Amino acid sequence: MQVAVIVFPGSNCDRDAAVALERALGKKPLMLWHADTELPKLDLVVLPGGFSYGDYLRTGAMAAHSPIMREVVARAAKGMKVLGICNGFQVLCESQLLPGILLRNRSLKFVCRSVTLRVENNNNDFTRQYQQGQELSLPVAHGDGCYFAEPDTLKQIEDRGQVAFRYIDNPNGASRDIAGIFNEKGNVLGMMPHPERAAETLHGSTDGVALFASVVKALA
Repeated sequence: MQVAVIVFPGSNCDRDAAVALERALGKKPLMLWHADTELPKLDLVVLPGGFSYGDYLRTGAMAAHSPIMREVVARAAKGMKVLGICNGFQVLCESQLLPGILLRNRSLKFVCRSVTLRVENNNNDFTRQYQQGQELSLPVAHGDGCYFAEPDTLKQIEDRGQVAFRYIDNPNGASRDIAGIFNEKGNVLGMMPHPERAAETLHGSTDGVALFASVVKALA
């Protein structure tokens, strides 16, 4: 099994994601630079949090056009698993690997705190080690975390069971309290809260561990 973390200019959670993956996997993941034009054989790619390209144009928009993302999109279409966290979620939406978009928080303020979410769908390789309806404590740190999609798209997402996590205490005004979604095939997950920042006791929560454990077990 081979996994990798993509590093963009401005990424600041790439090492955190790598540590969480190493704990679950038992070996270090590959760290791949955004300008690479080819991917090795991979089972899972993680797009980490941060401020890719400084968010100067629009969050995730420039990273979505990085050379490596062409390969990520192509491999995802063939079934490779992709996890996008925070800025990574924004990149997935800008790459059209996930429906919808992430807008400015309704408060127009940066939010950095722990939030409570509910597991909406545990019938997926990313979430099987959670219980349906389980409440999790995970941190958020974003200024553009308000998930938005048109009403028809939201209905499709709900009807197809694509909502992975939903906020109990919505910190950003996201439509229908959506904190994370799968693509239609279920091999791509984007989420705003940070599971890699809730992966050991010193973090104050270990509720993110099961996410990494779930996907590693599914790929084993």
